Amino acid sequence: MDGTETRQRRPEELGLLYTLSTGRLPTVSEDGPPSVPEIERVAPKPLGTELSRETALSIGLQVTVPFMFAGLGLSGAGMLLNYFQGKKLRGFSCELTRSPHGVYPETAFTVTCEIIVPLLLSGLGMMAAGLVMNTIQHWPVFVEVKDLMTLVPPLVGLKGNLEMTLASRLSTAANTGQIDDPQEQHRVISSNLALIQVQATVVGLLAALVALLLGALSSGELDVAKVELLCASSVSTAFLAAFALGMLMVCIVIGARKLGVNPDNIATPIAASLGDLITLSILAFVSSFFHKHKDSLYLTPLVCIGFMALTPMWVLIAKQNPPITKILKFGWFPIILAMMISSIGGLILNKTISEEQYKGMAIFTPIICGVGGNLVAIQTSRISTYLHMWSTPGVLPLWMKKFWPNPCSTFCASEINSISARVLLFLVIPGHLIFLYVIYLVEGHSVPNSKTFVVFYLLAGLIQVTILLYLAEVMARLTWHQALDPDNHCIPYLTALGDLLGTGLLALCFLITWLLRSEVELDGILEPVSGPPQ
Repeated sequence: MDGTETRQRRPEELGLLYTLSTGRLPTVSEDGPPSVPEIERVAPKPLGTELSRETALSIGLQVTVPFMFAGLGLSGAGMLLNYFQGKKLRGFSCELTRSPHGVYPETAFTVTCEIIVPLLLSGLGMMAAGLVMNTIQHWPVFVEVKDLMTLVPPLVGLKGNLEMTLASRLSTAANTGQIDDPQEQHRVISSNLALIQVQATVVGLLAALVALLLGALSSGELDVAKVELLCASSVSTAFLAAFALGMLMVCIVIGARKLGVNPDNIATPIAASLGDLITLSILAFVSSFFHKHKDSLYLTPLVCIGFMALTPMWVLIAKQNPPITKILKFGWFPIILAMMISSIGGLILNKTISEEQYKGMAIFTPIICGVGGNLVAIQTSRISTYLHMWSTPGVLPLWMKKFWPNPCSTFCASEINSISARVLLFLVIPGHLIFLYVIYLVEGHSVPNSKTFVVFYLLAGLIQVTILLYLAEVMARLTWHQALDPDNHCIPYLTALGDLLGTGLLALCFLITWLLRSEVELDGILEPVSGPPQ
């Protein structure tokens, strides 16, 4: 009985419906339940009677008529869409100017304008790094400790493993609005800086051990007395360079965000340019300092132990950010493998730099490696930001489903990533020509001055960047499909491959030029001998 009364009273007790329709609260009688004024009251009907009148036929009739009208409307919309497909609707335009997270519209012209200035500035930094490298190779510490030259590519490559990866992560965070809030900004920045300090310390030590191992394998002997100097120099250089460049990347990304410039286009080139110069300078001075104090038994071990002792503190700071914690646990394989790839390039440099036929290679190595790493880091950072904006980890957009896209679609399509790939590829030849011209003005006596070398050098740079840009597209898709961030897992591999390709192709350029020159000189010597008698 009580249950029946409750069901019959419900239409009258729902005072909320009356309140929403009239804007007034129902009056409350002394008997308890709220009531509606008599003039507006609807007599309750037995609920069971209403339900019993609905049959399958009545439901079908009630649904069919609205469904038919909806179908007619959808059909009309489809015909209109088919008619206007490929046409511009008069008086209507829809253009994405900026998403809620801060995406700016970009064309080939805007991409070029934003990239070319940082690229040229980075080229100046790389040329300065080449000149520094050409000078320090004759310092006593580099002459006595040959394995220090093997350390150059992996330590310089840390800009790709750490600083450029940091710049790419911060650029993605800026473009997706993660650092617009001051509190969130502080947490993201501090955790990222702490992460690269941990990575720099560990990778710096491993780079020294790999250089020693490669040196021992190539020469057949291991000089134990130089182990401490190499380890201390490598760890100190990696730590100090990571700290300086990390702070610089933070300032650049935040400044670019406030100025309305895409940080993806400017942060990584500056990281590459100053990374080479700063890292080489720190390595030169730190290793010279330890070499002068090589009689001190406790200096180099204490330096290594001191930097390693700071690692737990950086780990605690990095764990404030869950994504950074994930990188701290699972992000070691890319940077360690990239360091080993760069070390192979270092071995090539160590074996060729002192040979006469490779004279000038010390100047060109930072440039060709830096340009390739620069451009591929820009492209990878842009693809990563694109995927973060338009998809979710593990799910590729429909137009990027192929893991191994056609190279023509990578460079010739109308999609924004293809446009940026074309822009970056077209910048290779002009950029290298400018750098070559400046080098010939400054150090013309130390480098080959033949047209043959220039042609082969430009061809090597073009081949290097073409391969890297295509691999950037492939690796970004593969890592994103595996729910991995391309910022963290692609840039280290690609910059390391850029170092290896750059060093190998550059050595090949010098070798081919030397062989052709030797053949011409030999023909010039033999021609008078084989000529007719006078």
